[in-house]
Amino acid sequence: MVRDLLVLIELAPESLARLEAAGFKAHVAVSAEAKVDTLKTLGPQVQAVLTNGSTGLSAVEMAALPQLRIICAQGAGYEKVDLLAARTRNILVTHGPGTNDASVADHAIALLMAIVRGIPQADAAVRRGQWSQSRQPRPMLSKKNLGILGLGNIGQQIARRAVGGFEMSLGYHSRHPRHDSPFTYFDTPVALAGWADFLIVATPGGAGTFHLVDAAVLKALGPSGYLVNIARGSVVDTVALIAALTNRDIAGAALDVVEGEPDVPVEFANLDNVILTPHIAGRSPEAVTATVQLVIDNLKAHFSGHPVLTPVPLVQ
Repeated sequence: MVRDLLVLIELAPESLARLEAAGFKAHVAVSAEAKVDTLKTLGPQVQAVLTNGSTGLSAVEMAALPQLRIICAQGAGYEKVDLLAARTRNILVTHGPGTNDASVADHAIALLMAIVRGIPQADAAVRRGQWSQSRQPRPMLSKKNLGILGLGNIGQQIARRAVGGFEMSLGYHSRHPRHDSPFTYFDTPVALAGWADFLIVATPGGAGTFHLVDAAVLKALGPSGYLVNIARGSVVDTVALIAALTNRDIAGAALDVVEGEPDVPVEFANLDNVILTPHIAGRSPEAVTATVQLVIDNLKAHFSGHPVLTPVPLVQ
């Protein structure tokens, strides 16, 4: 039996083909207009939704899907899925922890190296014929202090790369100290930023981490400090970050995620101490394959009457 699956995120043709081969008719609706049209025309027959944490699924959208039985959030995050509405309707929600952790951790280190060593800026200068002007000293990463905001699976993978590859000293802040961790715990983000040379944001998104990196944190990081965000754009106060970069209150930032993405504040375009990538940390071929396979496994398990592999607790 072919089941109708509403897809609210961008997927490569090969990923859509895998969903179709698994028995799910994919109806892709990425733009706001397409979503409205699809909910109106196909809503009554859709039984499953594929989304992600930053796209989510609202209570209003769920109401337009009377046959909806399962929501799959691709990747670990699910912050914009209305769990209360799902619980009220007895709709199952799944996510994808662990499927792209290594890819995100790799990208975090790549961004850190790029912004600290000034690699994109040096490349651009050389291409402009400014060889001599671009040969300015840049800091090392080795044996520096790295602060990680959020020591979950991704944070721990970043830590292992930093310690094993660059002999960094590691500090972290999270809601609670991890007693199994050998790294130094700081009880506030400000305290962590004040100690760190580099600060990597690796927290979940959602209300609990909204603007966790604010003006006070950036001030503590200081004029020689660098910020990397591979978590969610909402964790960093964009206005405060633009001000800190403009005034050189921090040395630089590298962002894979931005508040309001895919719209990017125009101020970033005029700053030479920020690097931007379009939320691609988890989009390696290996990670995409793993995330889509977990979605398929969860969908097939649910519709065959078996427990799903990675459910999200509906009571938060």
